[in-house]
Amino acid sequence: MSVKTPLVEMREIVKRFPGIVANDQVTFAADAGEIHGLLGENGAGKTTLMNILYGLYRQDAGEVLLEGRPVHINSPKHALHLGIGMVHQHFHLIPRLSVLENIILGMHSEVSADDATAGSLLQNVKRFLFGVNRSRAEADILALSEQYQLKIDPHAKIWELSVGEQQRVEIIKALYRRAKLLILDEPTAVLTPQEVDSLFAMLHTIVEKGHTIILITHKLNEVMDVCHRITVLRQGKLVSTIRTADCDKTSLARMMVGREVLFHVDKPPHEPGDVILSVENLSVHNDKGLQVVQDASFQVHAGEILGLAGVSGNGQRELIEAINGLRPVTSGAVKVADQAVTNASPEMIIGCGVGYIPEDRLHVGLATGLPVTENLLLKSQSSADFSSGWFLDAGKVHRHAAELVEHFDVRTPSIDLPVGRLSGGNIQKLILAREIARRPKLLIASQPTRGLDIGAIEYVQTILLEQRRQGKAILLVSENLDETMHLSDRIAIIYEGRIVAIVFPQEVSRREIGLMMAGAMTE
Repeated sequence: MSVKTPLVEMREIVKRFPGIVANDQVTFAADAGEIHGLLGENGAGKTTLMNILYGLYRQDAGEVLLEGRPVHINSPKHALHLGIGMVHQHFHLIPRLSVLENIILGMHSEVSADDATAGSLLQNVKRFLFGVNRSRAEADILALSEQYQLKIDPHAKIWELSVGEQQRVEIIKALYRRAKLLILDEPTAVLTPQEVDSLFAMLHTIVEKGHTIILITHKLNEVMDVCHRITVLRQGKLVSTIRTADCDKTSLARMMVGREVLFHVDKPPHEPGDVILSVENLSVHNDKGLQVVQDASFQVHAGEILGLAGVSGNGQRELIEAINGLRPVTSGAVKVADQAVTNASPEMIIGCGVGYIPEDRLHVGLATGLPVTENLLLKSQSSADFSSGWFLDAGKVHRHAAELVEHFDVRTPSIDLPVGRLSGGNIQKLILAREIARRPKLLIASQPTRGLDIGAIEYVQTILLEQRRQGKAILLVSENLDETMHLSDRIAIIYEGRIVAIVFPQEVSRREIGLMMAGAMTE
């Protein structure tokens, strides 16, 4: 009986970084025509392993085989030539270029977001796009957008798009390449339930034609629904590769985390208190000068979690930025604990007791080149608690950082390590630690569990519910509808910048909320 040759095989892969072994003799194989799930905690080595396959990293030991033949993938361009495409969790897009230009450049040039500079962008575009049929490319992109319900404007600049919209661009870019092996890192994080169904139907169509998909996701329901086999990594090592039919969510979670995991963190009843955040008839413009938030009104009480549910790009980002003083309010009012903060400075709003966990944690939430200690000090650097006279007290700063790292279980080899080298889960824990340590009255959490593994999700959700128990008002913005329905006491649904309904999650179905998010029904 002949043995089937995998489409891709990675044997005994080792990858080291300073102070850590990211992949420790990992063996992985995916067959043609299968959807293969790759699971593990943040920092388990999943993305590192796939970055080796995509040519972004070189392994220190081990080998990669494609259709049984050894290959030395030395760059993403080489990987694309071999038919390997990847949609990253942190996007590889050039902010100053349009959606169309980013997709074409991904196909026809070597320009990258790292080496493209503002002064050379137009020259690069002219050089690498000369002779490209833009009209045909635009038509193809629009067809893909419509076919897979990934609405996007081909002429929009990347910097004008929300994080969710940028992920759509990456998905379309991967589809446009028609790779025979497609690696997807958290592809459903910004999709409605209906869009997830459409995406997975498309994935099945792709594999039916002999293509292979490697799906990195923390959502066990999804991996159980769509994957043929699952490989689990923990702390850089292979735990197991198993057929989906031979496992369940409980066993997978145990393999991932090494312990029993709570899938639904307990949310005890809690009586809400006084109004902490009041938003009245708020209207806000986007970067193009278009009104994207229209007469939005809602309140968040002490001891309450108000979820804001909507499809990405319906004004959530602009609304949250306006509340935090990061974007002008064109009309309406914002109050925090009865204090007017409409168009106030971010410093004043922070001083009123507002904590903010941004959706773009790398570019907005942190200074990635600075160490853990300094990132934990942000927003508190003027406090007398950390100074001796005119200067910061290094000892106090280090003790503060060490205490928060221990209390919030931020896993880092050193508190002097640059924050950009931490895993996604530990970065999110660090931001939570910093914001909660300031004892805010109002905590605005935007996509707090996006891209996190099940263990980190359990941790973040536990922290949010503990803050609720302590009487904090929490505004939760999440495109994970299951999370929103489970954590929220009330849910405000936003569609095209309007709050179309405010509902109690126990009184509506998941499907009804999904329809409201799509504008198909209102309260």
